[in-house]
Amino acid sequence: MGSVQIVTTILAAAITAVAVWLAVRAVSKMVAVIRLGQPDPTRFGDKGSRTKTMLAETAGHTRMLRWSVVGAAHWFVMVGFVVLSLLVLEAYFEVVSTTGGLPLIGGWTLYGLVTEWIGILGVVGIGVLIAIRLANRPNRAGRRSRFVGSTMWQGYFVEAVVLAVLIMGFLIRGFKVATDHFEYPTWATPLSHAVGSTLPAWEDGVSVAALIKIAISMTWLIVISLNVTMGVAWHRFLAFPNIFFKRQPGAAGSGLGALRPMMSDGKPLDFEEADPEKDQFGVAHVEQFTWKGLLDFSTCTECGRCQSQCPAWNTAKPLSPKLLVLSLRDHAYAKAPYLLAGGGKDLTGEEKATAAQLAHLDVLALAEAEKPLIGDAESGGVIDPDVLWSCTTCGACVEQCPVDIEHVDHIVDMRRYQVLIESSFPSEAGVMLRNLENKGNPWGAPPNTREDWTKGLDFEVPRVGEVDDFEYLFWVGCAGAFEDRAKKTTRAVATLLNEAGVSFAILGEGETCTGDPARRIGNEFVFQMLAQQNVETLNEAFEGREKATRKIVATCPHCFNTLGNEYGQLGGEFEVVHHTQLLAHLVGTGRLTPVQPIDGGVTYHDPCYLGRHNRVFTPPREVLGAALNGGQNGAAGAGRDGGLVEMPRNSERSFCCGAGGARMWMEERIGKRINVDRVEEAMSTGARTVAVGCPFCSTMLNDGVNGKGAGEQVEVVDVASVLLRSVRPEQAAGAEENAPVAG
Repeated sequence: MGSVQIVTTILAAAITAVAVWLAVRAVSKMVAVIRLGQPDPTRFGDKGSRTKTMLAETAGHTRMLRWSVVGAAHWFVMVGFVVLSLLVLEAYFEVVSTTGGLPLIGGWTLYGLVTEWIGILGVVGIGVLIAIRLANRPNRAGRRSRFVGSTMWQGYFVEAVVLAVLIMGFLIRGFKVATDHFEYPTWATPLSHAVGSTLPAWEDGVSVAALIKIAISMTWLIVISLNVTMGVAWHRFLAFPNIFFKRQPGAAGSGLGALRPMMSDGKPLDFEEADPEKDQFGVAHVEQFTWKGLLDFSTCTECGRCQSQCPAWNTAKPLSPKLLVLSLRDHAYAKAPYLLAGGGKDLTGEEKATAAQLAHLDVLALAEAEKPLIGDAESGGVIDPDVLWSCTTCGACVEQCPVDIEHVDHIVDMRRYQVLIESSFPSEAGVMLRNLENKGNPWGAPPNTREDWTKGLDFEVPRVGEVDDFEYLFWVGCAGAFEDRAKKTTRAVATLLNEAGVSFAILGEGETCTGDPARRIGNEFVFQMLAQQNVETLNEAFEGREKATRKIVATCPHCFNTLGNEYGQLGGEFEVVHHTQLLAHLVGTGRLTPVQPIDGGVTYHDPCYLGRHNRVFTPPREVLGAALNGGQNGAAGAGRDGGLVEMPRNSERSFCCGAGGARMWMEERIGKRINVDRVEEAMSTGARTVAVGCPFCSTMLNDGVNGKGAGEQVEVVDVASVLLRSVRPEQAAGAEENAPVAG
């Protein structure tokens, strides 16, 4: 060992010792903060499925590759980081000796080949990511940039370090080539040999370059250890547990569909026994999120995919899912010293810590502890009320997040406290909640008019209890029973089921709202009241049947989602299908035969709660394809004047209509109206018909079309109505003309 190697070895050991000590301290702090969260025992089951999903999403990059170029580049960088960590380890041998290398595998040609090409592709990958970040700088792209609000220096720093480490790896190999100490052939390591041909035969160059590589790597570790909220770096460690502990590891849309039940101390809250002084009602303080919530906040990469897809953000509203998560993260870590010292408020609002426990705390931590979780700028709130109430719960953020953050659950948990304890929510939504409690529907319509939609049909619609047997219980829903446009869909579905010979029955006045708008706005009490009533009614209707024969067909995706995904939490186990799924089956099996092609072209709007939340994308398109072709071959061919034309944002990336999350009953006062944005996109396709599969979407898009003064050029109708026009053109006209109008 020469004098240069002695110096490089000492320096490498010193900076590594500092970096490791700081890293251990940082990890300990992060673990302590995450452990402050509430228990969530549901996260530990089905470890096999969790492991499989975690490996698929990390090693396979299944979510990242939805953005193909970015995903591919990130995969090479990720693999480079993991595999080339071996080369950082190898550098510790190279600072000691210019001929040093990894024991055992260091001399294998295969090892040299793999690391060479991973390094080359890693350089290309990080170059692509740097170019994308520079091209999307917020000061250039403004609100359209997904990096708005991200801590840009951190992104630049991490990418620069990755690039520098990769370059230093090739320099080390180059000096080995130049000094004839390189063990790998040219065909396996072409770039290393090319670099070596340009370098001098400096014997100590290997050790010096190795020291620089170690110094860069350890500087990175020191910087991130001093910045525990630096998600752009820490996500490469935290993503693995965050994905492993996702809510539904085997589901395609984990964190979508059903909401988490309202929890207290790790158990679902039973309102019959709940006590606000002993049980947690929603989230009022950051430490009342579960530990998984705090892990979510810590894992955020600040990539902005959620922000780029959010309908609120894209229509100039203050909600950005990314910025909401970052605000909660920063607040949690700033408040952590106070909480770790024993501070915090109990459920009655009393301070839990003694004066002695808080005496030596930093004043900034104490000030952070006084901030309300929800509050405007004047009150110093962490999350502004306009941010909280802008969410449509469409799930675009959850769908796009590469590390499986569950934004919607966290937003609804905060809403629950605001509604149930603070009684603080948009005033116009209060009318809807009172209607749900008093009339069993959000419009406040008389319950005895639930069956009025059946008037004028040329067949009898059977009621449960009036027939001995039926295959499907037709869940009409509040919109389908009371809203004029939705009644046309209800009549069309009933007509088609009758035409296909499907035996079905309705509950009529026995049906009440599923409770979706109450639950999404945060009023879990009203939701459970309605849900328990419906579960009891449905269990009675299906008495004696196995789950597989307890079939429900629903025209509203919100009802479909609640009945199928959430009623199980309250003892209601049913097989629920959306009407487009059933119609697609009936067309596919020949029980419904389209005969009249639809003119003018059709575009389809994916409802959030049918598509993203429940992964039903194909059946509506199959129905429309058959109707467009008038029964000819080809599911998505053209009609006489056009065919099924997709909007730019469709399927998983479909843009919300603006009605979800109980926004249907709240005024949209900030920014551009979401439904108008979607209507403009639909009209840009040139299609004369906008097909929908949801009564909320129908209302919102119809309002948008009328607001644009385009009612003469564009028609918004349900998929069922489109099919009925193709199967029975005259019957369709009669069903729509004779639809009862609310008086």
